[in-house]
Amino acid sequence: MTFFRFRTVWLRNNLVWSKHITSTLIGNLGQPLLFLLAMGYGLGKQVGTIEGLTYLQFLAPGLAASSVMYSAAFETTYGAYTRLTIQKTYEAILVTPLGVTDIVLGEIFWGASKGLLSGIIMLAALPLFGVWPSPWTLTLLPLLFLSGIFFAALGLIMTALATNYEFFNYFISLVLTPLFLFSGIFFSLHSIPERVRIFFELLPLTPFVTLSRMLCYGQFDQPWFVKLIGLSVLTFFTCQVAIFLIRKRLIQ
Repeated sequence: MTFFRFRTVWLRNNLVWSKHITSTLIGNLGQPLLFLLAMGYGLGKQVGTIEGLTYLQFLAPGLAASSVMYSAAFETTYGAYTRLTIQKTYEAILVTPLGVTDIVLGEIFWGASKGLLSGIIMLAALPLFGVWPSPWTLTLLPLLFLSGIFFAALGLIMTALATNYEFFNYFISLVLTPLFLFSGIFFSLHSIPERVRIFFELLPLTPFVTLSRMLCYGQFDQPWFVKLIGLSVLTFFTCQVAIFLIRKRLIQ
């Protein structure tokens, strides 16, 4: 069955990645950790509490969510595009009993796994900055993995549409960076005008940031179940689009 066969693609990517693990982890975690240090530990000394949390506490869960986004999306853009066009890995896989759906699911779950690892490392680093999450943080891991699946699938959609590596500059500048800046990681969305807030709340990273903050500190003050169902449906739809577009790209 396809559900079990895609793990072969996952294992192949893991084998290759294990040879370059140090450089890739530094690249994916460098920005969130630097933001945590500069803005949370530095600027946070000058900022008061936000929603009952210190600025460092407020910032940390969102940065963990953003590290998942960047890691998963980068893997299924630059990494997947290399396998698709330069190395011709996908064409080689299609010679085997595996199909396009196996390739796509393997890539998505591999990207999500890398994203989850980045998120776990970020969370594990929080006590070094004096932030001690609640035991509820363990329930955050499935959410981070779901986030990884969504952004890995979104990255794979971009790969299916890309004609060269420069195409991803638009994706990073026009999609990932705005999500990073305006999804409630650095400021409370309740502090901005309602019309603008509604738009920001519709950004796909925003509910992941909100739920991450809730689970990190065990503060369930919003309709978390509705958000979770909505994110699950959105993620499933994004995966289906990725499968369709990669199949269209591979099978002319």
